[in-house]
Amino acid sequence: MSRVVVVTGASGGIGRATVREFARRGDTLALVARGERGLEAAAEEVRGLGARALVVPTDVADADAVEAAVERIESELGPVDVWVNVAFTSVFARVDDIRPEEFRRVTEVSYLGYVYATMSILRRMKERDRGTIVHVGSALAYRGIPLQSAYCGAKHAIQGFHEAVRAELLHERSAVRVTMVQMPAVNTPQFSWVLSRLPQQAQPVPPIYQPEVAARAVVFAADHPRRREYWVGASTVGTLAANAVVPGLLDRYLGRTGFGSQQTGERKPDDQPSNLWEPADGPDGRDFGAHGAFDDRAHAHSPQQWVAQHYPLLTGAAAALVATGAAVARRRR
Repeated sequence: MSRVVVVTGASGGIGRATVREFARRGDTLALVARGERGLEAAAEEVRGLGARALVVPTDVADADAVEAAVERIESELGPVDVWVNVAFTSVFARVDDIRPEEFRRVTEVSYLGYVYATMSILRRMKERDRGTIVHVGSALAYRGIPLQSAYCGAKHAIQGFHEAVRAELLHERSAVRVTMVQMPAVNTPQFSWVLSRLPQQAQPVPPIYQPEVAARAVVFAADHPRRREYWVGASTVGTLAANAVVPGLLDRYLGRTGFGSQQTGERKPDDQPSNLWEPADGPDGRDFGAHGAFDDRAHAHSPQQWVAQHYPLLTGAAAALVATGAAVARRRR
């Protein structure tokens, strides 16, 4: 059965790839973002896959605009079944090179945008006692790294918000579900349009995964939302495990390696756009699509993701084998 699915940040990157993944299943999509050029291109892709798309240009940092977007979506498409929060912006720079208004803007988009959207759709979902909200997070929701203080702060805040909302829903015995997907480094266009004050071109910290890996994880989480969260990529698992066991050692390691690993070694283009205040695909911009500039280095699959999604079955199978082996041993005695 076709569902009504809303994706924020739908014009590029993980959001764009997620839109395509839902469209392949025949779901009806509402596409939310600021950049209309990217939104229209995403809508064409959805229609090309045989699904319906509604373009809803919205700045998620504006609570009133988000509420109006939800009203329009449910009026034109019907009750929302799945809401996916992806939209974000950020600044690549040392803390002392970021202006207060820039920190505020990143927080308003990348954290409060999730809050405003969740508040608006959650009220409606709770009235119907059904629906799923998926927060797209990051390994950086647990582990801060240099040069991304604004982004890490927002992702940490989303993590706390997500946990609080989930606990409230459990207390109320609500059938509404909320889950979070913690992403690794992904080959998205953000490294070509996030405001950067680095001397060299910014890059994701390797290993890098394609946005389709992230999109498949989001769709799986939407289908199986009882889990508190999902971790995507072996690097995410390794980072979060190390942070839980030896966080101080990880601080020192990132202090040594975190600056170089986030820069390509090539000079940043002087004309690189920035989407902090205005969409990068504005009147003079272009559609950036889902992929960034690192296709030749990005992994199209994640074995860890398959294991993470199927571990209850694997655990059950292992338990069955152990039980069978024990029964056979008993018979032989």
